[in-house]
Amino acid sequence: MRARVICRSCLCVLLFGVAPLAMASDWPRFRGPNGSGVSPDSEPTATTWTDTENVKWSVDLPGPGSSCPNVVGDKVFVTCWSGYGLSRDEPGDQSQLKRHLMCFDRQTGETLWDRVVDPYLPEDEYGGMFAEHGYTSHTPVSDGAMVFAFFGKTGVVAFDMDGNEKWRQSVGTESDPRNWGTASSPILYKDLVIVPAAVENHALVAFNKKTGEEVWKQEAQGFEGTWGSPILAEAGGGKQNVVWAVPGELWAFDPDNKGKLAWYVTGMGGDACSTSAVTADGIVYLVGGRDGRTVAVKADGSGDVTDTKIQWTENMQGGIGTPVLHDGKLYSISREVVTCIDATTGEVLFKKRLEAPVAEEPADAPAAEGENPGGGRRGGRGGFMNQSYASPVIADGKLYFMTRAGLCYVFKLGDEFEQVAANKFGSDEADFSASPAISEGEIFIRSSKKLYCVAEK
Repeated sequence: MRARVICRSCLCVLLFGVAPLAMASDWPRFRGPNGSGVSPDSEPTATTWTDTENVKWSVDLPGPGSSCPNVVGDKVFVTCWSGYGLSRDEPGDQSQLKRHLMCFDRQTGETLWDRVVDPYLPEDEYGGMFAEHGYTSHTPVSDGAMVFAFFGKTGVVAFDMDGNEKWRQSVGTESDPRNWGTASSPILYKDLVIVPAAVENHALVAFNKKTGEEVWKQEAQGFEGTWGSPILAEAGGGKQNVVWAVPGELWAFDPDNKGKLAWYVTGMGGDACSTSAVTADGIVYLVGGRDGRTVAVKADGSGDVTDTKIQWTENMQGGIGTPVLHDGKLYSISREVVTCIDATTGEVLFKKRLEAPVAEEPADAPAAEGENPGGGRRGGRGGFMNQSYASPVIADGKLYFMTRAGLCYVFKLGDEFEQVAANKFGSDEADFSASPAISEGEIFIRSSKKLYCVAEK
């Protein structure tokens, strides 16, 4: 299965004499290709697994993290932290805090390299809502030649595929006033690394991905309260905009024009935004949070398009995670209830509760003292009403959704709801806040303790 990717990569090097770029089957950023959460591959993916069944390999991580795995060629990238903030009651000494960007061999799980990044200090104190996700919540992004890790106040660090640091840049050192931390993940556009420094500097910052030179920066107080990640959306005429959901609004920026605001939608509601938009066929969809609403917006407008480009709107509210769009249907999951919407009309096609195994406690069961309500034992106060933090992903005609307790629901896509499995690694009681990555039939799942590769044997 991997031979095809290796051959393509080698052909690129032989013909053009350059490092191979990320391939279509890779999962190179938060939620895969353009943040869609949809794998483009046709290979079958596993439906069921346990600690031993359909697990190709698993490895221990040196510390926790909520960022998602990246898959690029035969490498898997994961960030985590160590040295501080491992216990809510006794967080330790901040001077011992370390960030890690780790690279694993896709075939074996062997650690190829582990790059340790010293933090900017002082960092946010570990505790409160910050303890729900910690110091590595941003998912890295890669173009197949470089990998770019965003570590909040510590900045953006660029590495080549062998782990050699190429450059490092700060994007600000501010803190969220609510002590909720920082989570938005960077994206790539042409020769730019675009960094959503919502907490650190209330800014969207673009760097030259080869040199680290700042190319442009857009600052606005409206970024405050944003934890979702930007996407690229077709803007007509072959152009693309960077679309980022902020509290109460949806903003689009022109990356070819110094990141200037291209269009915006107002009246969304809410003072915080943790979800990201999704897009297809020139339409951008945003499922609102606790106080928001769901909208579909045509992405070729200019200025205030609230009254001119909205295709439909519904009062449906989503969860913390980002929805997923597939075959004209928008799937959103909140508190383990799946809502399926017709992407053309906004009509709700079905709304069903996921069915946990009988042995599992309900998602809103009270947590034991010192335990995360989501099932992890890393401390915290339960987040947004015990919401799961991961976003659903799609592959092989199936949707996968991971709860914080490590229960991964699988159901078939279609006009009617059909759950086919609910899987759990029985020996891992850690926090599962990251969305899975899927590439060529293999599912990469990380907890706050381990990284797994799930594949049908």
